Amino acid sequence: MAKINFGYGWVIKWVLAALLIAAGVLMLLNSGVVVYATTGLAVIIFSALRVVPLMKTLKKEVLRTMNLIEIIFDFIIGGVMVFVAFSGNWSDPFWIAMYGYILAFFLLSRSVIYLVSLYYFGEKTEATKFWTHLIFFALGPVVLTLTILRNSTGVDIINLLIWALFIFALGGAAYLGYDGYGGYKKYREQSKRLNTEKKPEKEAPVEKETPKPIVDEVKEDESYIN
Repeated sequence: MAKINFGYGWVIKWVLAALLIAAGVLMLLNSGVVVYATTGLAVIIFSALRVVPLMKTLKKEVLRTMNLIEIIFDFIIGGVMVFVAFSGNWSDPFWIAMYGYILAFFLLSRSVIYLVSLYYFGEKTEATKFWTHLIFFALGPVVLTLTILRNSTGVDIINLLIWALFIFALGGAAYLGYDGYGGYKKYREQSKRLNTEKKPEKEAPVEKETPKPIVDEVKEDESYIN
């Protein structure tokens, strides 16, 4: 019987889906601290995990230098955001305004460095990455403008972003839940195979025929004609 390998990745995906939903609800209840902490941690992870692969694959030294400077600044920005979130200073008007400036800086720096690498240094790209950075490039000035005009317009970037993150959390939870459903379905099919697989039947032994007695042929006398 062939060995069946069971996968349990669906358990992790369902747990992560539940955590995403819980995080989305917490964002609505405690918008400022959760938005600051989530954004800061996302920037830190995005910066830290890019360093080694990016430095190894970029061909030109100037591109490595530009991206490394960006990563260092992003890492510092992410650390500041996490500190503000957990120190309780996020509700200060200064840090509420700074959130918009920090987010605008992150979006614009990432998109500008990408576009410069693309058009001036001949870096190749794919369509999804290209359009994502164009969206970043368009959102950066919008966030910056809303932050500057916050007192006159009354628009709070954090309150706007909380709903975007909440929708993103629900979408991510739905994706992980559906993907986990597919993994669980496969797991059950493997369990069914394990319980219904038959052992190979032994071949019935071939019976040997009993030897028949050899009958001596009686030689008839030949008559010769003289």
